[in-house]
Amino acid sequence: MGRPWMCSADVDDAIRRTLVLSDLRLQREKRKQRKKLAEEREKAIEAGQVPPPKPEPKTLENTREKDDTIIRSDDEEIGEDLADDEFAQYFNRQVSPKVLLTTGRKPTAIMFKFLADLLHVFPDATYYKRNNHEIKKMCEYASKREFTDLVVINEDRKNINGMLVVHLPEGPTAYFRLSSLKLSKEIKGHGKPTRHRPELVLNNFSTRLGNRIGRMFASLFNQDPEFRGRRVVTFHNQRDFIFFRHHRYVFETKEDKGKAGKQKGIGIRARLQELGPRFTLKLQTLQKGTFDSKRGEYEWVHKPDMDTSRRRFFL
Repeated sequence: MGRPWMCSADVDDAIRRTLVLSDLRLQREKRKQRKKLAEEREKAIEAGQVPPPKPEPKTLENTREKDDTIIRSDDEEIGEDLADDEFAQYFNRQVSPKVLLTTGRKPTAIMFKFLADLLHVFPDATYYKRNNHEIKKMCEYASKREFTDLVVINEDRKNINGMLVVHLPEGPTAYFRLSSLKLSKEIKGHGKPTRHRPELVLNNFSTRLGNRIGRMFASLFNQDPEFRGRRVVTFHNQRDFIFFRHHRYVFETKEDKGKAGKQKGIGIRARLQELGPRFTLKLQTLQKGTFDSKRGEYEWVHKPDMDTSRRRFFL
């Protein structure tokens, strides 16, 4: 007799059954390992010994490719470089930030809504209409009027898709792809920001390139936040995607009730209220000096062949 005939549905069922069994087998092995580790910890505690540490789950972040540019806490060379870079005057409080905001040549309605949100984010910012001025000319204009940074928001077919940040007067210049934009009014339960200077939080800018980008973001905000306003601006870097968030601390007085509705006490609870806007940045280029599309020298350029590994990060 020949081999029994099987239809495609039978084959699909066999494959599905194999996958389910292998998944169950893997889960069983994980349960055994967890049980074994728990027993070892209990025995160590009973014997008065230090229990073995819990295994750290593997993530893309803690299994990233080795990078020699990651800054160590004992690196003296980086300290000397930072003391003499383009942002040193700002961190030494010799210069206060003064940001000039502008757009493309033909901004649309959504661009002006985004600009209104950004003017709340940067208390020391000023909007200047672009018209037909070139960016190089705008850099010269801003430098003469003692602006410390020029921020240009780009859009394509009513879609905001880019942000150019030029640190004045000597650079550097960074261009970011902008995505996942959500205006303040589109965020459910959003608050209305005040004019207080916000607190700044920078997360996970761990390489030399990341540190440089983090210092560029920091130079856009005043070094002396007004904590009374309870505002906080966050640039969170995760896998080279920079997530921007703008919140306010809210302190609420609530009554804690015990059994049968009896009042137990009054407590103060804190929560975050998002103010907006919300967007994501991805670094595309970092150029030495101010913006120059023809003769500019680039410190770093993102290329497609850099994305071949999920565990390779640059910031």
